[in-house]
Amino acid sequence: MLKKSSTPIPRSIWALGFVSLFMDLSSELIHSLLPVFMVTTLGASVLTVGLIEGIAEATAQIVKIFSGAISDFLGRRKLLLLLGYGLAAVSKPLFPLADSMLTVFTARLLDRIGKGIRGAPRDALIADLAPANIRGTCFGLRQSMDTLGAFMGPLTAILLLLLLNGDMQLVLWVAVIPAFIALLLIVVYVEEPADISGVNQFHSPLKWSVLKRFPRAYWWVVVIGAFFTLARFSEAFLVLRAQQMGLPLTWIPMVMVVMSLSYALSAYPAGILSDRWNKKYLLALSLLWLILADFILAQTLNISVLMLGVALWGLHMGFSQGILATLIAESTPPEFKGTGFGLFNFVSGVLMLLASLIAGWLWDSAGAEFTFYCGAGFAFLAMILLAVKQRA
Repeated sequence: MLKKSSTPIPRSIWALGFVSLFMDLSSELIHSLLPVFMVTTLGASVLTVGLIEGIAEATAQIVKIFSGAISDFLGRRKLLLLLGYGLAAVSKPLFPLADSMLTVFTARLLDRIGKGIRGAPRDALIADLAPANIRGTCFGLRQSMDTLGAFMGPLTAILLLLLLNGDMQLVLWVAVIPAFIALLLIVVYVEEPADISGVNQFHSPLKWSVLKRFPRAYWWVVVIGAFFTLARFSEAFLVLRAQQMGLPLTWIPMVMVVMSLSYALSAYPAGILSDRWNKKYLLALSLLWLILADFILAQTLNISVLMLGVALWGLHMGFSQGILATLIAESTPPEFKGTGFGLFNFVSGVLMLLASLIAGWLWDSAGAEFTFYCGAGFAFLAMILLAVKQRA
């Protein structure tokens, strides 16, 4: 039995966890309905969905590289958190107002730009605040609460669809409320450490003089993270797979409920384990979950079995995302925490765009089954890379 650490988790990290919970509740309430809305109501192809998802997510990751460097320069993260979460909040009303793919794309892009602005500074702030002996626990807690919000969002969508007789537009309006609650929590409860100062001058994260400041251990995590991103395309394809198998519209958000619940329940325990066990073994286990999920999603014609695959997908997320963030925090120079997270997310963003485009193209040209088989193949390559590194 693992002994629980007596070191308390700082209050601001708890606050950031609740901020993530409310914003993800808002975002996933929308996201659980959006792929079906784009395909069935607006007539978009699956390739178009993949393109929009890829561009939106890649934009978020690319923006992180500069927001992280700016937060290092300022020595203050909270201002960028307010800007990022604020932009995401004001974008939410555009979704229920959308009557074209252009409006949906604009709203999705603004929402993800907000995510990009806040992402690296938030992770760097957690690294600033977290005691070294419970750093994995702190990242796992934040990730778990974020995913609890992702679980509550689609569950709320199902309940509202039932109560409002399937009025999707009115359901999307409800998503505006928790987004602004998240913004209020930052203002009132999130504090920064007093002893963090800036790096005196802005260092472009794309300059060689900055890049060479990062050790080999950091770049290994970046490469591993890139393979993880290629193996795991957008969750929008899970939603489309359920719709393809005949799941009624009202129950479509259940896909994200199951995925997010599995993610939320595993992320915090995985963070605790990562403070005590070899993180590479836990990452390898996460890839095993993903491979199993892909095979189930490719082969099954049963909704209940499909949900098992979705749950394994969430388990993969819980055993990978917080642990990768912890590895970045441990391998990054203290004065470049924000830049380090930004660089990592920049690479992930480029690969996310590529992965979503490939998945959309494969889906339209070769079918859903082959798309998930290819995802399993990339996950297997990532596992080989982990094994090679472990022996080195």
